[in-house]
Amino acid sequence: MKTLTIKRISEIEDGTFGVFLDGKTPFAVTLERNWLDNQANVSCIPVGSYRCVRRLYRKHGYWTFEVMGVPGRTSILVHSGNTEDDSMGCILIGESFGGLKNKVAILSSKEAFLEFMERLKGQDEFMLVIEKG
Repeated sequence: MKTLTIKRISEIEDGTFGVFLDGKTPFAVTLERNWLDNQANVSCIPVGSYRCVRRLYRKHGYWTFEVMGVPGRTSILVHSGNTEDDSMGCILIGESFGGLKNKVAILSSKEAFLEFMERLKGQDEFMLVIEKG
């Protein structure tokens, strides 16, 4: 089973930011919502390893992957979006860091999502490792 890694590099008011790695190769950036027991600058997904399974993102009608086994959480998806406001606790993916709406953001999200899905073409699951950088 393929393993991808998110190496978190910054936890600030605008979210938890990271780099997505395929092996040792960085291919995208990530943004996670800060939302854990109302603690500022703490991601809602604890550091650890998680099985991810392919599933339909019904709200927007496309296939993606769901992160399974996160304590106290369900329906955590990897999807496109630019700021923390675009997520209710999912992992957003982009090509670069930048700014939008007076917030730190990730940019070129749709392109990064397509690359993410291409890397997982033909696979119904993968392991996600989330590390602190």
